[in-house]
Amino acid sequence: MAENLKAKVVENEAENLTFQVSERDANVRLDSFLTGKITEWSRSRLQRLIDDGDVLVNGKRVKSSYKLSLSDEIELELIAPTVKGFEPEDIPLEIVFEDSDIAVINKPSGMVVHPGAGVSGGTLANAIAFHFQIENQKSETENRTGIVHRLDKDTSGLIVIAKNETAHENLNEQFRNREVFKSYLSLVHGVTKEERGTIDQPLARDRANRLRMAIIKTGRTAISLWRIKERFERFTLLEVQIKTGRTHQIRVHLASIKHPVVGDETYNGGRDKTVMDIRVRTAISKLGRLFLHAEKMGFRHPRTGEYLKFHQPPPPDLENFLALLRPES
Repeated sequence: MAENLKAKVVENEAENLTFQVSERDANVRLDSFLTGKITEWSRSRLQRLIDDGDVLVNGKRVKSSYKLSLSDEIELELIAPTVKGFEPEDIPLEIVFEDSDIAVINKPSGMVVHPGAGVSGGTLANAIAFHFQIENQKSETENRTGIVHRLDKDTSGLIVIAKNETAHENLNEQFRNREVFKSYLSLVHGVTKEERGTIDQPLARDRANRLRMAIIKTGRTAISLWRIKERFERFTLLEVQIKTGRTHQIRVHLASIKHPVVGDETYNGGRDKTVMDIRVRTAISKLGRLFLHAEKMGFRHPRTGEYLKFHQPPPPDLENFLALLRPES
């Protein structure tokens, strides 16, 4: 019986792990089992992960004290706790804000957040390991940079990086308590009738396709709030605020209300290929990415407590696509 079976990483934006419980680990507490398997995380952090419903056993949420049974399947997602050990690579970064505790970066579409299955370099983690390595050499301090949250490979926009363990823990706490403001621009297929809405649907890995997420009653809590920014003839530009940060959350939630994200080959059911306007259909094909951009972010500075707000306009490829949809003036 396999003791540790690591699942495929979904677009490498998070470390997605599954464990199959062996006879040796039967009757062991869930938190004790994970502490022995994931040595980079403390037992208390893993317990919080379990208590928040971010760990599923056989597709269901359980308590930290849950006693494992033979062949139980445990599933969880982890963000790399630090970039220590990642190979530094001299990759340009667009840094929106930086001080001794944090850095806010505008991640381009196409960049994976950190190395995972099939991706060993060229990631954001490699880039910041290089950037902060130079800074740490100057200050003679250890690189404790931490990736606090994630963006899909094909999503552009704002991502915050912690530069020390204290900042990492503080920001993790803010994310866990849903105190961090995050909103995205997303162009979707179809024209919404309502001006705004809330999608409160739990998510878990699709049992039929492990590379997809799905709405599953026993999954992890996921909440998205959307409002219209602009209507087009066959599309709608939305601002989507997320209260939770599940893998593919916005993409699955918007697809569930029949308004899939433009450029999303995984969840839009082929809608990109059914666009009647040949110019627009060609433009979608050339776009080669999701129309999803992390536009706004707000959180308390982990050291000073000052509330920081950031806004990053969409990149030229998305702006140009919107211009194509607007009638000529």
